[in-house]
Amino acid sequence: MVHLIKRRYLLLQIAGSDTIDEQVFMDAAWNAVLQLFGEYGASQTNLVLMKHNLKPNYAILRCSHKALDMVKASLASITQINGKPVAIRVLGVSGTLKALSRQMPETRF
Repeated sequence: MVHLIKRRYLLLQIAGSDTIDEQVFMDAAWNAVLQLFGEYGASQTNLVLMKHNLKPNYAILRCSHKALDMVKASLASITQINGKPVAIRVLGVSGTLKALSRQMPETRF
């Protein structure tokens, strides 16, 4: 029997002064998940960066549908990256990238 992992895609806006490198952003996201939920919780998220800097300071993350609330809480707990203040807003959540693209205003990307 094949068990498919249901996924959710999150459209994020990273509000801060500078454009953030994708590796630095993912390190901050993983560290936030680890601090709040530990290694077991982090292993349940299946967190992957799908797209970054579609325009400056926007990203799309993929995670397990069961860990969606954990990921959102972890992202909300990030207040600084590289010593500079940031705020991460979840602009949209969807089960597919195609549906998420419908939630995006055309002027944004």
